[in-house]
Amino acid sequence: MAALLEVKDLCKTYVVNKRQNNVLKNVNFSVEDGEMVAIMGPSGSGKSTLLYAVSGMDGATGGTVMFDGKDITKLKGKELAALRLDEMGFIFQQMYMMKNLTILDNIVLPAMESKKTSESKKEKLGRGEELMRKLGIIEVADNDINEVSGGQLQRACICRSMINRPKVLFADEPTGALNRTVSDEVLEELAKLNEEGTTIIMVTHDAKVAAKCSRVLYLVDGNIKGEYKSPSQPEVQEKDRERMLNNWLMELGW
Repeated sequence: MAALLEVKDLCKTYVVNKRQNNVLKNVNFSVEDGEMVAIMGPSGSGKSTLLYAVSGMDGATGGTVMFDGKDITKLKGKELAALRLDEMGFIFQQMYMMKNLTILDNIVLPAMESKKTSESKKEKLGRGEELMRKLGIIEVADNDINEVSGGQLQRACICRSMINRPKVLFADEPTGALNRTVSDEVLEELAKLNEEGTTIIMVTHDAKVAAKCSRVLYLVDGNIKGEYKSPSQPEVQEKDRERMLNNWLMELGW
């Protein structure tokens, strides 16, 4: 597999009351096409800042972020917006949706904005419905966002993130606002997407979630302190994967 994302010497500094806060300090890592990578670390370690910087949602202070051969730190305005719209998908803990649109219309909105394909509106709606069937929420297609459960809404957010067939999916605590049962169901859907070839980079504080990933990056004070590779053998049970990851995290002071 080739590196889809390559981060070199990434820095992010905020200036508050004339004082510098170096949130990210020369971060280096790469993500191969088809991987599912978790970013973990204590509160305030820079996890979300890292996710936003490597996805172009927030500008970097220094370093390079090569995404599919392009340095996104050099892109400006419309070019960066088009790259995020067409090649990246985003899922957040807070499930942002337009209140005046139905669930299906929310899902297909990015496709309507995209010029990636010459599909008709009907074809785009059809793809949205297909994604909803795949994630088991087609029955709420015409519902308003306040007429569905939290689990259904997060599944709809996953559908929306996949509508433009992105090369990578960025997720910031995607199960953080859900109970354990619904969290497990949403996580299973993300794992299925990864098995089908979607690259996923996910911030999480939950070892059970991270144990599903092929790699875990552990961030402390803006630096990657450690990197964990999950066992590749399919016979290793899920509970054993979680136990091994927890042991590793404890060694790092989790």
